[in-house]
Amino acid sequence: MTEINLLLRDLAPQVLGALLRTAGDFEASEDAVQEALLAAALQWPVDGVPLHPKAWLITVADRRRIEIWRGDAARRRREAINSALPAGEPDPRSGIDDTLTLLMLCCHPSLTPLSQVALTLRAVGGLTTAEIASAFLVPESTIGQRISRAKQRIRASGARFRLPPATEFDERIAAVRQVLYLIFTEGSTASSGTALQRVELTDEAIRLTRQLQSLVPDDGEVAGLLALMVLTDARRPARTQADGALVPLALQDRGRWDAAAIAEGTALISATLATAVVGPFQLQAAIAALHDEASTAADTDWAQIHALYLLLERLTPGPMVTLNRIVAQSMVLGPQSALEELNGLSDSLSGHHRVHAVRAHLFELSGEAAAARSEYQRAARLTRSIPEQRYLESQASRLA
Repeated sequence: MTEINLLLRDLAPQVLGALLRTAGDFEASEDAVQEALLAAALQWPVDGVPLHPKAWLITVADRRRIEIWRGDAARRRREAINSALPAGEPDPRSGIDDTLTLLMLCCHPSLTPLSQVALTLRAVGGLTTAEIASAFLVPESTIGQRISRAKQRIRASGARFRLPPATEFDERIAAVRQVLYLIFTEGSTASSGTALQRVELTDEAIRLTRQLQSLVPDDGEVAGLLALMVLTDARRPARTQADGALVPLALQDRGRWDAAAIAEGTALISATLATAVVGPFQLQAAIAALHDEASTAADTDWAQIHALYLLLERLTPGPMVTLNRIVAQSMVLGPQSALEELNGLSDSLSGHHRVHAVRAHLFELSGEAAAARSEYQRAARLTRSIPEQRYLESQASRLA
Protein backbone atom coordinates (compact mmCIF):
# COMPACT_ATOMS: atom_id res chain seq x y z
CA MET A 1 0.00 0.00 0.00
CA THR A 2 1.37 3.43 -0.95
CA GLU A 3 2.02 6.20 1.56
CA ILE A 4 -0.88 8.18 0.10
CA ASN A 5 -3.28 5.26 0.54
CA LEU A 6 -2.11 4.79 4.13
CA LEU A 7 -2.65 8.49 4.79
CA LEU A 8 -6.14 8.32 3.31
CA ARG A 9 -7.00 5.31 5.49
CA ASP A 10 -5.89 7.24 8.58
CA LEU A 11 -7.79 10.38 7.62
CA ALA A 12 -11.04 8.74 6.46
CA PRO A 13 -12.72 8.43 9.89
CA GLN A 14 -11.62 11.92 10.91
CA VAL A 15 -13.08 13.46 7.74
CA LEU A 16 -16.33 11.54 8.15
CA GLY A 17 -16.50 12.65 11.76
CA ALA A 18 -16.06 16.29 10.74
CA LEU A 19 -18.97 16.06 8.31
CA LEU A 20 -21.21 14.19 10.74
CA ARG A 21 -20.50 16.78 13.41
CA THR A 22 -22.15 19.48 11.28
CA ALA A 23 -24.48 17.57 8.93
CA GLY A 24 -25.62 14.60 11.00
CA ASP A 25 -26.65 12.53 7.96
CA PHE A 26 -24.55 9.36 8.11
CA GLU A 27 -25.44 8.02 4.67
CA ALA A 28 -24.92 11.25 2.71
CA SER A 29 -21.77 12.13 4.65
CA GLU A 30 -20.23 8.69 4.19
CA ASP A 31 -20.94 8.70 0.45
CA ALA A 32 -19.40 12.16 0.17
CA VAL A 33 -16.27 11.09 2.05
CA GLN A 34 -15.82 8.07 -0.23
CA GLU A 35 -15.90 10.36 -3.27
CA ALA A 36 -13.42 12.75 -1.66
CA LEU A 37 -11.08 9.85 -0.96
CA LEU A 38 -11.38 8.75 -4.58
CA ALA A 39 -10.63 12.29 -5.75
CA ALA A 40 -7.54 12.42 -3.55
CA ALA A 41 -6.35 8.98 -4.72
CA LEU A 42 -6.51 10.24 -8.30
CA GLN A 43 -5.24 13.78 -7.79
CA TRP A 44 -2.58 13.64 -5.08
CA PRO A 45 -0.17 11.28 -6.87
CA VAL A 46 -0.14 13.81 -9.75
CA ASP A 47 -0.32 17.16 -7.93
CA GLY A 48 1.25 16.18 -4.62
CA VAL A 49 -0.26 15.91 -1.16
CA PRO A 50 -1.73 19.29 -0.11
CA LEU A 51 -0.34 21.21 2.84
CA HIS A 52 -3.43 20.42 4.91
CA PRO A 53 -4.62 17.03 3.60
CA LYS A 54 -7.36 16.51 6.16
CA ALA A 55 -8.79 19.96 5.52
CA TRP A 56 -8.60 19.35 1.76
CA LEU A 57 -10.64 16.17 2.15
CA ILE A 58 -13.19 17.87 4.41
CA THR A 59 -13.65 20.67 1.89
CA VAL A 60 -14.10 18.33 -1.07
CA ALA A 61 -16.40 15.98 0.87
CA ASP A 62 -18.47 18.90 2.16
CA ARG A 63 -18.95 20.18 -1.36
CA ARG A 64 -19.96 16.75 -2.54
CA ARG A 65 -22.44 16.40 0.33
CA ILE A 66 -24.03 19.69 -0.71
CA GLU A 67 -24.17 18.45 -4.30
CA ILE A 68 -26.09 15.40 -3.18
CA TRP A 69 -28.45 17.56 -1.20
CA ARG A 70 -29.05 19.95 -4.09
CA GLY A 71 -29.34 17.22 -6.67
CA ASP A 72 -26.94 18.90 -9.10
CA ALA A 73 -24.41 16.05 -8.92
CA ALA A 74 -22.75 15.91 -12.33
CA ARG A 75 -21.56 19.50 -12.60
CA ARG A 76 -20.59 19.92 -8.97
CA ARG A 77 -18.74 16.58 -8.85
CA ARG A 78 -16.36 17.85 -11.52
CA GLU A 79 -15.85 21.03 -9.53
CA ALA A 80 -15.12 19.09 -6.34
CA ILE A 81 -12.62 16.71 -7.93
CA ASN A 82 -10.74 19.51 -9.67
CA SER A 83 -10.65 21.87 -6.72
CA ALA A 84 -8.16 22.11 -3.89
CA LEU A 85 -8.34 23.67 -0.46
CA PRO A 86 -8.65 27.46 -0.77
CA ALA A 87 -5.70 29.53 0.35
CA GLY A 88 -5.67 30.64 3.95
CA GLU A 89 -6.33 28.86 7.21
CA PRO A 90 -7.42 25.22 7.08
CA ASP A 91 -10.98 24.25 7.90
CA PRO A 92 -11.29 24.53 11.71
CA ARG A 93 -12.94 21.11 11.80
CA SER A 94 -9.68 19.55 10.60
CA GLY A 95 -8.15 19.98 14.05
CA ILE A 96 -10.69 17.68 15.72
CA ASP A 97 -10.27 13.91 15.84
CA ASP A 98 -13.71 12.29 15.93
CA THR A 99 -12.47 8.73 15.38
CA LEU A 100 -13.61 7.46 18.78
CA THR A 101 -17.08 8.95 18.34
CA LEU A 102 -17.32 7.40 14.88
CA LEU A 103 -16.19 3.99 16.14
CA MET A 104 -18.90 4.06 18.79
CA LEU A 105 -21.52 5.09 16.23
CA CYS A 106 -20.54 2.23 13.90
CA CYS A 107 -20.86 -0.16 16.86
CA HIS A 108 -24.30 1.15 17.81
CA PRO A 109 -26.30 -1.42 19.81
CA SER A 110 -29.13 -1.35 17.26
CA LEU A 111 -26.84 -3.12 14.74
CA THR A 112 -25.98 -6.80 14.50
CA PRO A 113 -22.31 -7.73 15.07
CA LEU A 114 -21.80 -8.44 11.35
CA SER A 115 -23.27 -5.07 10.42
CA GLN A 116 -21.05 -3.38 13.01
CA VAL A 117 -18.01 -5.06 11.45
CA ALA A 118 -18.93 -4.07 7.89
CA LEU A 119 -19.76 -0.48 8.79
CA THR A 120 -16.60 -0.09 10.86
CA LEU A 121 -14.40 -1.34 8.02
CA ARG A 122 -16.13 1.01 5.57
CA ALA A 123 -16.52 4.17 7.65
CA VAL A 124 -13.54 3.97 10.00
CA GLY A 125 -11.19 1.73 8.04
CA GLY A 126 -11.80 3.46 4.74
CA LEU A 127 -12.13 0.12 2.88
CA THR A 128 -14.33 0.06 -0.19
CA THR A 129 -17.35 -2.19 -0.35
CA ALA A 130 -15.49 -4.37 -2.86
CA GLU A 131 -12.50 -4.72 -0.52
CA ILE A 132 -14.71 -5.76 2.41
CA ALA A 133 -16.61 -8.24 0.24
CA SER A 134 -13.36 -9.72 -1.02
CA ALA A 135 -12.00 -10.11 2.52
CA PHE A 136 -15.12 -11.95 3.68
CA LEU A 137 -15.59 -13.93 0.44
CA VAL A 138 -19.15 -12.71 -0.14
CA PRO A 139 -20.72 -10.85 -3.07
CA GLU A 140 -20.15 -7.09 -3.14
CA SER A 141 -23.92 -6.56 -3.31
CA THR A 142 -24.33 -8.42 -0.01
CA ILE A 143 -21.89 -6.13 1.80
CA GLY A 144 -23.38 -3.07 0.11
CA GLN A 145 -26.85 -3.98 1.31
CA ARG A 146 -25.60 -4.71 4.82
CA ILE A 147 -23.85 -1.34 5.05
CA SER A 148 -26.86 0.49 3.62
CA ARG A 149 -29.23 -1.16 6.09
CA ALA A 150 -26.84 -0.39 8.95
CA LYS A 151 -26.81 3.31 8.11
CA GLN A 152 -30.60 3.35 7.79
CA ARG A 153 -30.95 1.62 11.15
CA ILE A 154 -28.66 4.16 12.82
CA ARG A 155 -30.78 6.95 11.37
CA ALA A 156 -34.01 5.26 12.51
CA SER A 157 -32.60 4.83 16.02
CA GLY A 158 -32.21 8.60 16.33
CA ALA A 159 -28.52 8.27 17.22
CA ARG A 160 -26.55 11.52 17.18
CA PHE A 161 -22.90 12.03 16.38
CA ARG A 162 -21.60 12.47 19.87
CA LEU A 163 -19.96 10.37 22.54
CA PRO A 164 -22.44 8.39 24.63
CA PRO A 165 -23.12 9.53 28.20
CA ALA A 166 -20.77 8.35 30.91
CA THR A 167 -23.27 5.70 32.01
CA GLU A 168 -23.04 4.02 28.57
CA PHE A 169 -19.40 4.70 27.73
CA ASP A 170 -17.89 1.47 29.07
CA GLU A 171 -20.53 -0.68 27.36
CA ARG A 172 -19.97 1.02 23.99
CA ILE A 173 -16.19 0.78 24.27
CA ALA A 174 -16.64 -2.93 24.98
CA ALA A 175 -18.68 -3.22 21.77
CA VAL A 176 -15.92 -1.48 19.80
CA ARG A 177 -13.30 -3.83 21.26
CA GLN A 178 -15.40 -6.86 20.33
CA VAL A 179 -15.88 -5.67 16.75
CA LEU A 180 -12.15 -5.12 16.29
CA TYR A 181 -11.50 -8.56 17.80
CA LEU A 182 -13.99 -10.15 15.36
CA ILE A 183 -12.24 -8.47 12.42
CA PHE A 184 -8.86 -9.70 13.60
CA THR A 185 -10.08 -13.23 14.33
CA GLU A 186 -11.58 -13.65 10.87
CA GLY A 187 -8.34 -12.39 9.35
CA SER A 188 -6.12 -14.54 11.52
CA THR A 189 -7.96 -17.80 10.88
CA ALA A 190 -10.45 -17.39 8.07
CA SER A 191 -13.70 -19.25 8.65
CA SER A 192 -13.91 -20.33 5.01
CA GLY A 193 -12.08 -20.22 1.72
CA THR A 194 -8.75 -21.33 0.31
CA ALA A 195 -6.49 -19.15 2.47
CA LEU A 196 -5.84 -19.73 6.16
CA GLN A 197 -5.20 -16.02 6.81
CA ARG A 198 -6.57 -12.78 5.37
CA VAL A 199 -3.81 -10.30 5.98
CA GLU A 200 -5.87 -7.30 4.88
CA LEU A 201 -8.20 -7.90 7.84
CA THR A 202 -5.53 -8.57 10.48
CA ASP A 203 -3.57 -5.50 9.36
CA GLU A 204 -6.67 -3.33 9.45
CA ALA A 205 -7.74 -4.63 12.87
CA ILE A 206 -4.30 -3.90 14.33
CA ARG A 207 -4.22 -0.43 12.74
CA LEU A 208 -7.66 0.49 14.09
CA THR A 209 -6.86 -0.92 17.55
CA ARG A 210 -3.69 1.19 17.65
CA GLN A 211 -5.84 4.21 16.89
CA LEU A 212 -8.31 3.25 19.60
CA GLN A 213 -5.53 2.76 22.16
CA SER A 214 -4.17 6.24 21.40
CA LEU A 215 -7.65 7.64 22.07
CA VAL A 216 -8.26 5.70 25.33
CA PRO A 217 -4.73 5.02 26.64
CA ASP A 218 -5.98 4.18 30.14
CA ASP A 219 -8.26 1.36 28.99
CA GLY A 220 -6.49 -1.84 30.05
CA GLU A 221 -8.64 -4.06 27.86
CA VAL A 222 -7.88 -2.03 24.72
CA ALA A 223 -4.19 -2.39 25.52
CA GLY A 224 -4.73 -6.10 26.15
CA LEU A 225 -6.54 -6.47 22.84
CA LEU A 226 -3.72 -4.73 20.97
CA ALA A 227 -1.13 -6.91 22.70
CA LEU A 228 -3.13 -10.05 21.83
CA MET A 229 -3.30 -9.05 18.17
CA VAL A 230 0.39 -8.18 17.91
CA LEU A 231 1.52 -11.35 19.69
CA THR A 232 -0.75 -13.57 17.59
CA ASP A 233 0.17 -11.88 14.32
CA ALA A 234 3.87 -12.29 15.16
CA ARG A 235 3.47 -16.00 14.36
CA ARG A 236 1.89 -15.36 10.97
CA PRO A 237 5.02 -16.02 8.81
CA ALA A 238 5.35 -19.56 10.19
CA ARG A 239 1.69 -20.58 10.22
CA THR A 240 1.62 -21.75 6.59
CA GLN A 241 3.97 -23.42 4.16
CA ALA A 242 4.83 -21.95 0.77
CA ASP A 243 1.82 -23.70 -0.78
CA GLY A 244 -0.53 -22.33 1.89
CA ALA A 245 -0.72 -25.55 3.91
CA LEU A 246 -1.39 -25.12 7.62
CA VAL A 247 1.45 -25.62 10.09
CA PRO A 248 0.28 -26.29 13.69
CA LEU A 249 1.82 -24.26 16.49
CA ALA A 250 3.95 -27.10 17.84
CA LEU A 251 5.64 -27.63 14.46
CA GLN A 252 6.19 -24.02 13.46
CA ASP A 253 9.68 -22.70 12.75
CA ARG A 254 9.95 -20.22 15.60
CA GLY A 255 12.89 -18.54 13.94
CA ARG A 256 10.37 -17.14 11.45
CA TRP A 257 8.28 -15.49 14.14
CA ASP A 258 8.46 -11.68 14.25
CA ALA A 259 10.77 -10.99 17.21
CA ALA A 260 10.09 -7.24 17.19
CA ALA A 261 6.34 -7.80 17.37
CA ILE A 262 6.77 -10.31 20.19
CA ALA A 263 8.88 -7.80 22.13
CA GLU A 264 6.28 -5.07 21.57
CA GLY A 265 3.34 -7.23 22.57
CA THR A 266 5.09 -8.68 25.62
CA ALA A 267 6.11 -5.24 26.87
CA LEU A 268 2.59 -3.91 26.35
CA ILE A 269 0.82 -6.71 28.20
CA SER A 270 3.41 -6.71 31.02
CA ALA A 271 2.88 -2.99 31.59
CA THR A 272 -0.90 -3.30 31.35
CA LEU A 273 -1.22 -6.20 33.78
CA ALA A 274 0.80 -4.21 36.29
CA THR A 275 -1.48 -1.17 36.18
CA ALA A 276 -4.99 -2.08 35.00
CA VAL A 277 -7.86 -4.15 36.31
CA VAL A 278 -7.41 -7.58 34.72
CA GLY A 279 -9.81 -8.40 31.91
CA PRO A 280 -10.36 -11.18 29.33
CA PHE A 281 -8.30 -9.65 26.54
CA GLN A 282 -5.38 -9.13 28.89
CA LEU A 283 -5.52 -12.77 29.97
CA GLN A 284 -5.61 -13.94 26.35
CA ALA A 285 -2.64 -11.70 25.58
CA ALA A 286 -0.74 -13.14 28.54
CA ILE A 287 -1.41 -16.65 27.19
CA ALA A 288 -0.21 -15.59 23.73
CA ALA A 289 2.94 -14.13 25.29
CA LEU A 290 3.72 -17.43 27.03
CA HIS A 291 3.44 -19.25 23.71
CA ASP A 292 5.62 -16.68 21.93
CA GLU A 293 8.31 -16.63 24.61
CA ALA A 294 8.87 -20.40 24.51
CA SER A 295 11.96 -21.14 22.41
CA THR A 296 10.56 -24.58 21.55
CA ALA A 297 7.16 -26.23 21.84
CA ALA A 298 8.53 -28.40 24.66
CA ASP A 299 9.50 -25.28 26.62
CA THR A 300 5.91 -23.96 26.70
CA ASP A 301 4.77 -23.21 30.24
CA TRP A 302 1.52 -25.16 30.01
CA ALA A 303 0.92 -25.06 33.76
CA GLN A 304 0.77 -21.27 33.73
CA ILE A 305 -1.32 -21.27 30.54
CA HIS A 306 -3.76 -23.68 32.18
CA ALA A 307 -4.00 -21.43 35.24
CA LEU A 308 -4.69 -18.41 33.05
CA TYR A 309 -7.43 -20.28 31.17
CA LEU A 310 -9.04 -21.22 34.49
CA LEU A 311 -9.13 -17.53 35.40
CA LEU A 312 -10.39 -16.57 31.93
CA GLU A 313 -13.14 -19.18 32.23
CA ARG A 314 -14.29 -17.60 35.49
CA LEU A 315 -14.33 -14.10 33.96
CA THR A 316 -15.96 -14.98 30.65
CA PRO A 317 -17.35 -18.52 30.69
CA GLY A 318 -18.10 -20.02 27.30
CA PRO A 319 -17.65 -23.24 25.35
CA MET A 320 -14.67 -22.05 23.26
CA VAL A 321 -12.81 -20.82 26.36
CA THR A 322 -13.50 -24.17 28.02
CA LEU A 323 -12.29 -26.03 24.93
CA ASN A 324 -9.01 -24.13 25.00
CA ARG A 325 -8.68 -24.77 28.72
CA ILE A 326 -9.20 -28.48 28.12
CA VAL A 327 -6.36 -28.50 25.58
CA ALA A 328 -4.07 -26.86 28.16
CA GLN A 329 -5.30 -29.29 30.80
CA SER A 330 -4.30 -32.24 28.61
CA MET A 331 -0.76 -30.90 28.48
CA VAL A 332 -0.62 -30.63 32.28
CA LEU A 333 -2.73 -33.55 33.56
CA GLY A 334 -2.72 -35.87 30.57
CA PRO A 335 -5.19 -36.66 27.77
CA GLN A 336 -7.54 -38.98 29.68
CA SER A 337 -8.83 -36.32 32.09
CA ALA A 338 -9.22 -33.94 29.17
CA LEU A 339 -11.18 -36.49 27.14
CA GLU A 340 -13.57 -37.07 30.00
CA GLU A 341 -14.28 -33.37 30.32
CA LEU A 342 -14.52 -32.89 26.56
CA ASN A 343 -17.42 -35.34 26.41
CA GLY A 344 -19.43 -33.02 28.62
CA LEU A 345 -18.69 -30.06 26.36
CA SER A 346 -19.76 -31.59 23.07
CA ASP A 347 -23.44 -30.63 23.26
CA SER A 348 -22.75 -26.89 23.53
CA LEU A 349 -20.46 -26.98 20.47
CA SER A 350 -22.33 -29.60 18.48
CA GLY A 351 -21.20 -29.54 14.88
CA HIS A 352 -18.10 -27.41 15.44
CA HIS A 353 -15.06 -28.93 13.79
CA ARG A 354 -12.69 -27.84 16.56
CA VAL A 355 -14.30 -30.14 19.11
CA HIS A 356 -13.63 -33.13 16.88
CA ALA A 357 -10.10 -31.93 16.04
CA VAL A 358 -9.28 -31.62 19.75
CA ARG A 359 -10.83 -35.00 20.53
CA ALA A 360 -8.79 -36.55 17.69
CA HIS A 361 -5.60 -35.04 19.13
CA LEU A 362 -6.44 -36.35 22.60
CA PHE A 363 -7.24 -39.83 21.28
CA GLU A 364 -3.91 -39.81 19.46
CA LEU A 365 -2.05 -38.83 22.63
CA SER A 366 -3.84 -41.71 24.38
CA GLY A 367 -2.68 -44.18 21.74
CA GLU A 368 -6.16 -44.73 20.27
CA ALA A 369 -5.24 -44.31 16.59
CA ALA A 370 -8.48 -45.62 15.06
CA ALA A 371 -10.65 -43.31 17.17
CA ALA A 372 -8.33 -40.40 16.43
CA ARG A 373 -8.51 -41.06 12.68
CA SER A 374 -12.33 -41.10 12.76
CA GLU A 375 -12.44 -37.78 14.63
CA TYR A 376 -9.94 -36.13 12.26
CA GLN A 377 -12.12 -37.20 9.32
CA ARG A 378 -15.24 -35.84 10.97
CA ALA A 379 -13.53 -32.52 11.75
CA ALA A 380 -12.36 -32.26 8.12
CA ARG A 381 -15.92 -32.70 6.88
CA LEU A 382 -17.22 -29.94 9.15
CA THR A 383 -14.74 -27.11 8.51
CA ARG A 384 -15.26 -24.65 5.65
CA SER A 385 -11.58 -23.66 5.62
CA ILE A 386 -9.72 -25.48 2.84
CA PRO A 387 -6.27 -25.31 4.57
CA GLU A 388 -7.76 -26.69 7.80
CA GLN A 389 -9.62 -29.38 5.87
CA ARG A 390 -6.46 -30.50 4.07
CA TYR A 391 -4.48 -30.56 7.31
CA LEU A 392 -7.11 -32.62 9.12
CA GLU A 393 -7.35 -35.04 6.20
CA SER A 394 -3.56 -35.44 6.23
CA GLN A 395 -3.68 -36.23 9.93
CA ALA A 396 -6.32 -38.88 9.32
CA SER A 397 -4.29 -40.40 6.47
CA ARG A 398 -1.20 -40.49 8.63
CA LEU A 399 -3.04 -42.74 11.09
CA ALA A 400 -4.41 -45.11 8.43
